[in-house]
Amino acid sequence: MRNFQNIVILTGAGISAESGIATFRGPGGLWEGHRVEDVCTPAALADDPVLVHRFYDARRAALTTVQPNAAHVALARLDAAWPGGLLIVTQNVDDLHERAGAERLLHMHGELRSALCAACGTHAPWSGDMPPGSVCAACGAAALRPDIVFFGEMPYAMDVIERALGAADLFVSIGTSGAVYPAAGFVQGARHAGAQTLELNLERSAGSGYFHETRLGAAGVLVPAWVEEMLGT
Repeated sequence: MRNFQNIVILTGAGISAESGIATFRGPGGLWEGHRVEDVCTPAALADDPVLVHRFYDARRAALTTVQPNAAHVALARLDAAWPGGLLIVTQNVDDLHERAGAERLLHMHGELRSALCAACGTHAPWSGDMPPGSVCAACGAAALRPDIVFFGEMPYAMDVIERALGAADLFVSIGTSGAVYPAAGFVQGARHAGAQTLELNLERSAGSGYFHETRLGAAGVLVPAWVEEMLGT
């Protein structure tokens, strides 16, 4: 394991579920009682901005009730100690990775504690509620929205992620369903570039067949054990 130099790690809802954050895809395709189409699309925001803003206000408030778990802490430790290239790409919109101490981190689907101005494109830290019509401090437009990548929108920093995948010699996927693209295709891109691939998950993902190795179990157990292997302690 310690022969690897450049690592890309993808994390999904499974890593935060152990902290008490609900996974996106529940029974019947619902998320906290809402259809995806009602709360996570540009059309939903246009049709019912009050519902969409209230939904993300509630999720933002819920962050105050949860803490990073052993998997987040282990990845932050690896980030701090790994001498080579490392990038943690998370599909999660919570802030548990950074609260654990991770720094080499990208939120490809946005962040709950951030606001996006639909008028000027400015991203700014945000806490508390965000009523429809909230004003952008940068341009003055009453156009702030949750800084969340909705279905049908392009994830953030794809150029950075693709370069990292092309340079990686180890790709690790943690707690992902393997059902949401483009993240679900990262393992194929990494393998094509010559990387070894490892899946750490509660159960086999939809793309499990693309991984060289799969380890099944709770992220809070598997991730610290893997980090121990990587750091040789």
